Amino acid sequence: MLYLLALLIGVIAGLRAMTAPAAITWAAYLGWLNLSTTPLAFMGYAWTPWIFTVLALVELVADQLPTTPSRTVPVQFGTRIASGALCGACLGMAGGNLAIGAICGAVGAVVGTLGGRSVRGSLAAFFGKDPPAALIEDAVAIIGALVIVMVL
Repeated sequence: MLYLLALLIGVIAGLRAMTAPAAITWAAYLGWLNLSTTPLAFMGYAWTPWIFTVLALVELVADQLPTTPSRTVPVQFGTRIASGALCGACLGMAGGNLAIGAICGAVGAVVGTLGGRSVRGSLAAFFGKDPPAALIEDAVAIIGALVIVMVL
């Protein structure tokens, strides 16, 4: 079950790179995800959820700008994969295997990045403009991340 959640949180990271770590750090900080004795203990520190939450909010605002770079440019793509792998590794540690969790998270991030690009393009064509599609993608990412950490 945790590896499926790692895959799904990776998909969320593919949609919104900082939303997934923000949700995972809050789960670790609140004690829903025990990482205290692992190499990923920093994800549960008191300041970590605040940092990732601010980064997630900046990402949400920046996505609404007209010159936001494509999610498939190397820097954006790499950030989403790293974010998915980190979040997946956190869930993998809870299941006893960091590597499998990281792989599931990275695979999910690839799926979320490429699938999100396709779906957002279709939604933008349907609406005739991008902002409504971006807002739908934001809502899916935020609600999805919250549901995933609440299942923990």
